[in-house]
Amino acid sequence: MQRSGRVSEAVIRRLPKYYRYLKDMEKSGVQRISSKELSKRMGLTASQIRQDFNCFGGFGQQGYGYHVSDLCNEIRKILGLHKNYNVIIVGAGNVGQALSNYSGFTREGFNITAMFDANPRLIGMSIRGVPIYDIETMPEYIANNDIRIGVISTPGDQAQTIANQMVAGGIKSIWNFAPIDVKVPEDVAVENVHLSDSLYILSYKMNDLERQES
Repeated sequence: MQRSGRVSEAVIRRLPKYYRYLKDMEKSGVQRISSKELSKRMGLTASQIRQDFNCFGGFGQQGYGYHVSDLCNEIRKILGLHKNYNVIIVGAGNVGQALSNYSGFTREGFNITAMFDANPRLIGMSIRGVPIYDIETMPEYIANNDIRIGVISTPGDQAQTIANQMVAGGIKSIWNFAPIDVKVPEDVAVENVHLSDSLYILSYKMNDLERQES
């Protein structure tokens, strides 16, 4: 399917949710589904779902709905999950090790090939078979291993420097878990992830419910 113009950030943010729900339906043996049925499962309106899919040309058939397996595969391609990506993680602390330990990334084609750290106690170790190297060797490693994605899980005061080194090495996509937003050139994709934000939103919702009950 072809995109119809520029896709909004809001639509892009919903694509992983579509993919996740469709994968689960596919595993459960669901063969086809209407936008109305999909809306009930996902908590979106049927109109919103159709509008989102129309950004990519539309996938359904009038009177039939969506073929679950085909739709899942189309969204997989839109998300770029039909390709394989070599990934490095900089920062082998708790967050970095948790990311390296998650086998789901490999199943989706994200191959973590190495981790880097400045702590001499960690250098030389491995996490699920992923070696931890001295951070000083990162530029050379990037140059020789076709690294497509760099993950930052360092303290905040180191993150921008690491991002700059990744960009200088030719990495075009950065997944940043440091507690600051890193700045990158316009031709580099960055996703700044703040784990605390989700907890703060949960705290707000919890307190809002308590206010309504009082």
